[in-house]
Amino acid sequence: MSAWQSWIDCFCVVDDAGPLLMNAPFDNQVVANPQPVVLLIGPTAAGKTDLALELVREFPLEIVSVDSALVYRGLDIGSGKPPADILKAVPHHLIDILDPAERYSAGQFVRDANRAIADIRARGKTPLLVGGTMMYVKALTQGLADLPAANAAIRAEIDEQGARLGWPALHAKLREIDAKAADRILPNDGQRIQRALEVFRITGRPLSELQSVSVRQSLNDRFFMISWSPVDRAALYDRIAARFERMMSMGFLDEVRRLYERGDLTVELPALRSVGYRQLWGHLAGTYELAEGVRLGIIATRQLARRQLIWLRAMREIEWLDSLDSASNVRIKAKIGRLIEEHSQAAPASN
Repeated sequence: MSAWQSWIDCFCVVDDAGPLLMNAPFDNQVVANPQPVVLLIGPTAAGKTDLALELVREFPLEIVSVDSALVYRGLDIGSGKPPADILKAVPHHLIDILDPAERYSAGQFVRDANRAIADIRARGKTPLLVGGTMMYVKALTQGLADLPAANAAIRAEIDEQGARLGWPALHAKLREIDAKAADRILPNDGQRIQRALEVFRITGRPLSELQSVSVRQSLNDRFFMISWSPVDRAALYDRIAARFERMMSMGFLDEVRRLYERGDLTVELPALRSVGYRQLWGHLAGTYELAEGVRLGIIATRQLARRQLIWLRAMREIEWLDSLDSASNVRIKAKIGRLIEEHSQAAPASN
């Protein structure tokens, strides 16, 4: 639990709409035959998208994206979004649902994902959730803490203090009231420092204390989690570098430039904080040369992959498959085939 909670506290993602689980329109009653949900998760650049498309061609599955960048329109090349022709031919859910100026929370993801899961099942298919945004996985499978809704006035005050004193100074203040959260939030991470201070001002309780208790939204699902990742970390890092260079050749810089030139977006928005986008944005802002932006983008992506792997190792009920081993492809197909067959046989008994 401590390793898991460390990862969650590191991100401090919250549902700005308020307590998610108290108002959710989904039934919490446990059923005799929970319906399967397959989660194909793993670090960035591991090959999850290609595998998911292959699985959908062979089994009655539909894909639900579990990626915080894919929800945004216009974040295409740098997010690894499937091409438009693939999205048209193969049903995907939770892709291109927001403008980059909008914000999206883990709570919103859970609501949207549950609706997508219900729609997929209504068509007689099995949901295949694919991605690497680990907070979304945790929120869906384990639940979210019951945190207060955002308070615009308090946020404005904290933002003013951050601009005047600097976020490291507010981070020091956070350490006085919530050392555990401060240990896991970087001194310059204004968004998460702001939320931690806001929660304390509203509730009088540390964010880390509130996050230690979470409630599961739906008990009707049986989650089968598969980690798709190269065992050789050096191989994964090589794939990350090669993919970044490939994205640059596909026009990644032009994509970021179009967002930059809109004029209504800033690098502080969640969409533009995505790895790669933030670093190329810095180049367009004149902070450094393009080569440095690419280098920083590759480093940031590798750091993301390392955090994702740390999170995956903290999970207990997950099957690890080496994405570079051809035998893994056979194993995952056999597993999904058995899962679908077993559920179809058990389904009549649950009616």
